[in-house]
Amino acid sequence: MTLITEYGLALVSGAWLTLKLSGLALLFGACIAMPMAIARSSPRRWLAIPVRIYISFFRGTPMLAQLFLVYFGAGQYRHELQALDLWWLFRDPFYCALLTFILNTAAYQAELLRGGILGVPLGEVEAAKAYGMSAWLRYRLVILPHAYRIAFPALGNEVILLLKGSAIASVVTLFDLMGQTRAIFAKTFDFSIYLWAALLYLVITMLIVRLWRYLEKRINPHLYRQVMVTPAPAAAARGQTT
Repeated sequence: MTLITEYGLALVSGAWLTLKLSGLALLFGACIAMPMAIARSSPRRWLAIPVRIYISFFRGTPMLAQLFLVYFGAGQYRHELQALDLWWLFRDPFYCALLTFILNTAAYQAELLRGGILGVPLGEVEAAKAYGMSAWLRYRLVILPHAYRIAFPALGNEVILLLKGSAIASVVTLFDLMGQTRAIFAKTFDFSIYLWAALLYLVITMLIVRLWRYLEKRINPHLYRQVMVTPAPAAAARGQTT
């Protein structure tokens, strides 16, 4: 307990940075994922193929390699980035990690949302067409709301995976939860600090799971209604008196 008393605030500070990094990545990634999912579902190959290549790359390569490409690879183009006034972004480890996580989670969210779009009943889409809705209105009022309801449970898994995967940000000198844990271990050589960090990750994950389940019940209440089972005729007959 002495370890937690001395370094507890550092762990909490790291946990806050982890939540901040993951939350911003999920938010901006969702903004990118929506148009990508629509393009990926389009019958127009010139729209679908570039998005498919993007998704395949970010889903098929380790996020650690992606982070190294952004953080270390950008240094090779320093003069070009300075000319574009973008070096301030790529020289900061926080922004490099944030950009990597945004690009990564956007690919996963786009694919999950594409599955939701494909899961929308065709009858609803045809009804919207018959009602005279334009393509924009169909997506805004019919397809996307239903697609998000379908994809919502899977998106919850992506939230948790990104939160845990964000621990790799510590390798680029960010003092998130794992970064603070490594720094404390370097000072104390007390391996139990990793156990406390794991427990803190567990608590955060459990809170997110409970929040997501609550939101699921609000978004899809019909899935959680108690179904009243009508007794079978034979069972009803046995209950009758003769």
